[in-house]
Parts: sequence; structure tokens; C-alpha cells
Amino acid sequence: MSQNSVSTDQIASGRETPARRSGMLGVAAAALVGSALEWYDFYLYGTAAALVFNKIIFTNSNPTLATLAAFATFAVGYFIRPVGGLIFGRMGDVLGRKRVLVITLIVMGSATVLMAFLPTYAQAGIWSPILLVILRLIQGLGAGAEFGGAAIFSVEHANPRRRGLHGAWPSTGVYLGLLLAAGVFAIVTQLPEAQFLAWGWRIPFAASIVVIVVALIIRVRLAESPAFLEMRAVEKAPAAPIKEAFAREKLSMLVLICVQTPQNVVSSINLAFITAYLAGTLKLSNSIGPVAVTVGTAVVLVVLPLFGALSDKIGRRPVMLIGMVFSALFAFPYFWIIDGARTPVAITIAIVVSLGIGIGAMFGPQAAYFSELFTAGSRFTGLAFSRELAGALSAGVTPLIAVALVALGGGSPWLVSLFIIGACLVGIVAVSLGKETRGRSMQATTVAELTASTGTFRD
Repeated sequence: MSQNSVSTDQIASGRETPARRSGMLGVAAAALVGSALEWYDFYLYGTAAALVFNKIIFTNSNPTLATLAAFATFAVGYFIRPVGGLIFGRMGDVLGRKRVLVITLIVMGSATVLMAFLPTYAQAGIWSPILLVILRLIQGLGAGAEFGGAAIFSVEHANPRRRGLHGAWPSTGVYLGLLLAAGVFAIVTQLPEAQFLAWGWRIPFAASIVVIVVALIIRVRLAESPAFLEMRAVEKAPAAPIKEAFAREKLSMLVLICVQTPQNVVSSINLAFITAYLAGTLKLSNSIGPVAVTVGTAVVLVVLPLFGALSDKIGRRPVMLIGMVFSALFAFPYFWIIDGARTPVAITIAIVVSLGIGIGAMFGPQAAYFSELFTAGSRFTGLAFSRELAGALSAGVTPLIAVALVALGGGSPWLVSLFIIGACLVGIVAVSLGKETRGRSMQATTVAELTASTGTFRD
């Protein structure tokens, strides 16, 4: 057994032995760095779409059309992610969680590094956007199972009474990646515009190689998930997890998609659209968006484990509802603050509040909640596919929709606020009608067994 492994007996008992605590440190690190890379990639691309690709790859005399074209490729990466979720999710349920986490890291990371060497439209003509779309598709395939795999890996290793806390590490990794990307972009946007567009924007993409190497070193040393090993030991693993998921766990998949929607929309508004809105519509400095998001992500890094731990105390549903209701109520004040003041401090405050409370409460318990929705044999497939389908339906198109809504509103964001409220209502209804999952067995192999195990921590 690896020094970073945790036995199934320890998981079942919930005992906090020194070996278990040591093992969880390795699991947390693996989840953290992998999710960090995925969302480092995400924010780099979203920011580059807003500030770079609309000028050097999608050249158009109409700035709005050029920005729409750039964000369309942003959406393409999301549309392919459900396919990656199915492909790698099935592999994760049949071959193991660890192997897939190593594969997705390599696939996703290599595409990001290659973007640093992308030729401009002036250099390669139509091949420039074509190559960008190809790399975006490869990146999306790998990312399609990254968060789901990291979430499952963390939760299946965790003490049943601390799944919310330990499941928050992949979510924290998301914002660590965003923080790193925003920080690097905040630096390179200080360059003169000509230098920034010529070579400065390439530095953050090339730098992702460091995260890839660190993540690989950590992940290859870890042992397989105890829940997966136990399932395989009793030969309960389904031969066709995709078929099993769609046949027996459709309700859980639908709940996940609806619950994921508001988090996707609010995140994409803050992390992708707002930079384009500040620079394009409000005509503010290119650096204001990345700097404000850097501060906001730093705050979320702190609050995510707190909200995850809170869900271990009062349940997943109440905590997630806090985030959804708040985000709906804050949808109009968010833009009132930004449009009214138009100062870096006011913009930063609006983003910090939206991310820190809204996203913190929605995202903190998410890994535990989503993992507890599915049985052991089709958990990876069901979670990865459903989460990424939700991403394709909401996160990937949100910047595109928001840009169009601002144009439709004559430069005013009031339609974007209504869009946010609508997304939050979808999640509120799904969480309100769904069942609490806290304490379910990670080893359950049937839906009936899974549901019956709710609240039984086996300690």
C-alpha cells in the first residue's frame, strides 16, 4: 500500500488515524493542483478571448462581432466537455479514478501549453482560428472529467463526517488556478498594448507547464480510491457504466444539471464576461478586470472550505440555497455598483461579494453533494457527464449570451441581471425539491441502497 493510501476499513469507520490524515494530505494536494490547472486554463482562455483573441485572431471592424466570435470558441470548449465526461468517466468507473486523473491532466495541459505558440491571423490567416478551435476542443475533452474525477477521488477517501470539507479541495483548486491566472494576466496587461498583443499574452499559457509537472508528480504517487477498490473486490462494478447511469440514475443527473446551472452562470459572469464588459462597454483599463478578479478569487479560496465544512454540520442543501438566493438578490445591485461608481475599488467589492458569498456557498459543498448523488459503479460517468453537460448548456454560452444581452439592452446590463436571476431560480427549485445527501455510503451500488444510507455515517 502506498504511503498516501487510505484503507477501506478506515473509510468505513471514519477513524482519524495518523495514516489516514497523512493520506488525505496527498489526496487534497492531488485534487488541488489538478483543478488548479483546469481552471488556470479556463481563466486564461476567457481573459484572452476578451482582451486578445478578438484583436489578433478574430479580426473584424466591429468590436462586438469580434468579441462574440472569440467567446464562441470559448463556448466550443464547453460543448465538447460532456463527450470527455462520458469517455473518461466510463474509464474512471471501469479502470479506476487515479488512471483517469493522470490522463486528463496530460491531455488538458498539453493543449494549453500549445496555445502559447498559436500564430496570429496576420501570420497564418484562416489557420489561426482553426488551430485555436482544435486546441480548445482537445483542452475541453481533458477538462471534461478533471473536476469530477478530483471531486470523487477526494470524497471517496474522506472521513464520512468531513466529506464537505475535504470535497472542497477540488473547488478550492479551481479558484487557486483562477488566482494564478488572474495574477499572471494582471501583470502582463501592464505591458504596452503592442507588446502585450505581440508576445505578453503568451507567457501565462506557456507557464502552465510548471503546474502540469507538479500535478503529475503528486498524482502518480497516490493509491486508488478505497471505494473503487472495494467495489472491484466484490465484483460489483458495472460492465457498462454509461448505460447504468442513464437507465437508473437519470433523476440524479437532472438534479445535478439544474443545481450546477446558477453556479456556472454567476461564475462565468464574474470570470469571463465582466472583463470584456469593463474594457469594451465601459471603456475602462484592460487591467481592472483581472486585478479585481484576482482579489475576488483570493477571498473565495478562504471561504470555500468553510462553506464545505458548514455543509457537514447542517447539510448540503441549506448551504447551497444560501448561495443561490443571495446571487439572485444581488444580480441587480452587482451592476448598479459597477456601472454607478466605475472605480477599481467599487468593481472589486462587487466581484468579491458575488464570488465570496454566492459562489462560495454554491460551490463549497458541491463535490460532496454531487458525489453522494450517485452509486459507486457509475459515479464517475454520471457526475462528469452531467456536470459538463450543465457547463455546455450554461457556463460555455453565458459570456456569449451576456454580450448579446448588453447589446440588446443598448449598453445596459439589466437583461444580464434577469438572466442571472432565472438561472438561480432553476437551481433553487432543484435543490428545494431534491433530497439531502449528507452521510450517504460511497460504497452503495444500487440507488435503493444509496438512498437508504442517507445520514448513516458508519462510525
